[in-house]
Amino acid sequence: MTKPRVLCLGEILYDFLADQAGLPLEQVQSWTPYPGGAPANVACGLAKLGTTSGFIGCIGEDDLGNSLVDLLQKVGVDGTGIQRHPTAPTRAVYVVRSETGDRTFAGFGKHDTSVFADTHLQASKLPVSLFEDAEFLVLGTLEMAYPDSREAIQQALELADQYYLKVLLDVNWRPVFWTDPAIAPAIIHDLVERADFLKLSDEEAEWLYETTDAGVIAHRVGSLEGVLVTGGEKGCAYCLSGHEGRVPAFAVEVEDTTGAGDSFAAGLLHQLCRRGIQSLQDPVVARDMVLYASAMGALTATRPGAIAAQPTAAEVEAFLYLQQQPG
Repeated sequence: MTKPRVLCLGEILYDFLADQAGLPLEQVQSWTPYPGGAPANVACGLAKLGTTSGFIGCIGEDDLGNSLVDLLQKVGVDGTGIQRHPTAPTRAVYVVRSETGDRTFAGFGKHDTSVFADTHLQASKLPVSLFEDAEFLVLGTLEMAYPDSREAIQQALELADQYYLKVLLDVNWRPVFWTDPAIAPAIIHDLVERADFLKLSDEEAEWLYETTDAGVIAHRVGSLEGVLVTGGEKGCAYCLSGHEGRVPAFAVEVEDTTGAGDSFAAGLLHQLCRRGIQSLQDPVVARDMVLYASAMGALTATRPGAIAAQPTAAEVEAFLYLQQQPG
């Protein structure tokens, strides 16, 4: 397999989506499992678009874990960085859906958040060879909630510095993953200082920076090459190499928003790999990259699941072509 250009580190899991939309957790009668986990979603989205990717994370030695390894292999994601834990289970998350397709994370069944295998990712077992050839490292913040995986992220950042990888951080705030959510903001702010690109939702932007203005956030952090603030149906505000703008959301029939933001990140990274970071100096190219990422996210929201719903590059390009036609 060709060495991955993008490494995605963090959680891979199963989202158990409520079959009955609009009902609270206790009233849901049945669930459908879909593979997910933000970094894994990004890795799979990239592979489907044709950009080589690798996933780094820890899963259990169980049936769920085995099926996720098989899925990554089938999609074409490099699994060299996968660690297996002999006793901790692979994470499963229960997700309830609104009538309009928006989802809410509703917990982990009978388990505490800290018992799952992903929390045990070992820094000492990160494959250095992957970092030698990669160009980007993708991180979320959920694994910063646990000591072992937090140490692994710090080690990954050291390797990214050593081998000149650019770091994209997607905040992906989910308080249910944190034993003590109050400690999260300071940890996340420190992590942002190590990133080159920051992606966050408008709610996360308000929470961390008290603004949804991408340019203001970029100025405040100072070290970022790009900030993207996604707002679902409100579109995306961005600041890339100093070029600020807003791309409106595409009008699509939403089935399920799970993983749409991760597909957005995959679309952006695919464009950065294809065109090069230096091309962001052109404001037209910068906007085109965000348009492409937005199309990737929009198409993912038209189907259920995260990885299962992701489009190919041909589908994204056909969608963008149709959007440009009159009438």
